[in-house]
Amino acid sequence: MNYLNSFELKNLVKDALKEDAAARDITTGMFVPGNLEARAQLTAREKMVVCGINIAAKAFKLLDKKLKFKPLIKDGQTAAKGAALALIKGNACAILSAERVALNFLSFLSGTATQTRLFVDAIKPYRTKILDTRKTIPGLRLLQKYAVRCGGGYNHRFALDEMILVKDNHLELIGGCSNVGRFNSRLKTEIEVKSLKELVEALKLKPDIIMLDNMSIKDMKKAVQARDNTQGARHKVLLEASGNISLGNAKKVAATGVDMISIGSLTHSVGSADISLDIKI
Repeated sequence: MNYLNSFELKNLVKDALKEDAAARDITTGMFVPGNLEARAQLTAREKMVVCGINIAAKAFKLLDKKLKFKPLIKDGQTAAKGAALALIKGNACAILSAERVALNFLSFLSGTATQTRLFVDAIKPYRTKILDTRKTIPGLRLLQKYAVRCGGGYNHRFALDEMILVKDNHLELIGGCSNVGRFNSRLKTEIEVKSLKELVEALKLKPDIIMLDNMSIKDMKKAVQARDNTQGARHKVLLEASGNISLGNAKKVAATGVDMISIGSLTHSVGSADISLDIKI
């Protein structure tokens, strides 16, 4: 599994600063004296699970290495509304010019971590795992999947070369599960099914995971029973529920006995957490 890499992270933040023309901030350069020193505070304006505090620090430090950035919380910790997240001290122009990039990363990733935590809490006391998907914003998958982990979730495959996942379109092209044949690979294997009939066929192949795509709660329960009745202790296929799962029904899905719930909305449509930067001269 891919984790935050300092080289990749530095390049992501550098690209964001370049995109924002942070080194050519016209307004700040026009009105703020270049030698003015200032203090600033990052503040949570709502309750959230924080993610990206060190990424925000990197945005400030890449623009001005002399800036002092003091984090007051760690990634994965919960911040109350009004809590101070970090203190920044140094050149006022650099603080203002890096502000938006730092907040974009911190707010966006904290939003993902917070939403993930809501799902994790929603399915207690079940041991079902909350997973992300590959439905990520291009170029930001590394960070988004990190945010899911900070929220207490787990990562599904990071990219196409990580495991074998036979989806509906693969099955359509080859004529169904009966034509998959035996897996001959050391990689983890998974098959997507849409019906109990397809589940029976998939169980015969003994993959590591079977994805139950858009199944009803009733059929999920039957799928778990079918798996438990046909699989021995030496090879228990894990079941992953996916499709149309929300905070409102996640606990019912977990109660069916599935092992995992994958949720695309954790990364493809989550909102940003509300965080502000306040200058304190």
